[in-house]
Amino acid sequence: MKLNDFEQYLNQLLKPEQIKDYAPNGLQIQGNEQITKIVTGVTASQALIDLAIKEKADALLVHHGYFWKNESYVIRGMKHSRIKALIEHNINLFAYHLPLDIHPTLGNNVQLAKLLNIDITGPLELGNSLSIAIQGKLTEITSGCDLALLINEKLNRECLHIAPPSNKKIKTIAWCTGGGQDYIELAAEQGIDAFISGEVSEKTTHIAKEMDIHFFAAGHHATERYGVKALGEHIAKEQGLEVVFIDIDNPV
Repeated sequence: MKLNDFEQYLNQLLKPEQIKDYAPNGLQIQGNEQITKIVTGVTASQALIDLAIKEKADALLVHHGYFWKNESYVIRGMKHSRIKALIEHNINLFAYHLPLDIHPTLGNNVQLAKLLNIDITGPLELGNSLSIAIQGKLTEITSGCDLALLINEKLNRECLHIAPPSNKKIKTIAWCTGGGQDYIELAAEQGIDAFISGEVSEKTTHIAKEMDIHFFAAGHHATERYGVKALGEHIAKEQGLEVVFIDIDNPV
């Protein structure tokens, strides 16, 4: 598949123009003009690049790419090593951040819901169809401890669970993968029983306890593995390209 055609295909699928982001979405570093093999992963780390080189990939497709807002413009050190390796091996780098979080079928939020058997009921930001955080209901009312065990089992890591003083049962739930912990207050204001995110802040504990809402931090990487994996599987099925998902584990 030609590079330009592949880029247009991804942009039509993920619609990055719909949402303001903290980094450019789409083709970030240009490489081979023909794409037959793609490596997907969460973050364009050196370890993932090295494996993409080993796989003889024409493109690397990730959720976390480069050139973030307020990032230094200087290309040196770690950034130089990464970009140099991509250019020397003629590997295209594609990155989609928020568009991949919110995609209605392939996105990180939707994929996490599938994994945890949550029925999606709508956006957390009411009236915003492009809400970064969403809400839903568990198929069965459960305790905070049991939900923590389910998260641990499905994501293969121990989550942080902050229970409110009431330790109430959980039916309604909201979530935002990655660094979405600040949406907990909005969830609590709507009377939702629990909130899941990837990361946690110092203030999150106080909000959970004072606003009577369970909070679960399950890891930024762990909650965002599944969108880019689903995207790669979709590309392989729809376009007939070879796609290899590589998970570079990260405990955070």
